[in-house]
Amino acid sequence: MTTPATTGGRERVGPVLVVDDDDLFRDLVTTILVRAGYRAVGAATGEEALDVAERERPEVVVLDIRLPGISGHEVCQKLRAGDEGPPVLFVSGERMEAYDRVAGLLVGGDDYLVKPFAPDELLARVHALIRRAHGATPADLTSDERNLVGLLRRGLGTGEIAQLLRETPNTVHDRVDTLFRKLGV
Repeated sequence: MTTPATTGGRERVGPVLVVDDDDLFRDLVTTILVRAGYRAVGAATGEEALDVAERERPEVVVLDIRLPGISGHEVCQKLRAGDEGPPVLFVSGERMEAYDRVAGLLVGGDDYLVKPFAPDELLARVHALIRRAHGATPADLTSDERNLVGLLRRGLGTGEIAQLLRETPNTVHDRVDTLFRKLGV
């Protein structure tokens, strides 16, 4: 069943199509996207995803690999047939070997995320795919902001970053929020 969601502050952007046969996961991802200001629609099968994509023209597709009926890989190939199609962020509930991830990229996927993942990582990847699809460049970051991004990429939490930078956790949290707003996440 297709699950439409309300739109937030990103009217210039079409919907994000979330394709997963797990209703709870699909609803969770849709909710995360809507709360971040995206319009999101859901589909439970590959066939339904192709129908929704034809009607809605999504900006990005968040696509599970293992689906009933046609696989996520097949959906990606069909979305990419003819014209370029929307960017595809593959998600998988399994730790897959590198060659499995490479296969997803070779069939036309643009990025790959292993479940479970942090909501901020999902939002950052969706935002980056939309930015690249529209030919935009990343926001100009100060050296302090680039340093903060590096610490976050290492998987450090706000408490650990606060200790390293000799700042309070609240200050680091505020800096991360400011950084995400600057990046549009």
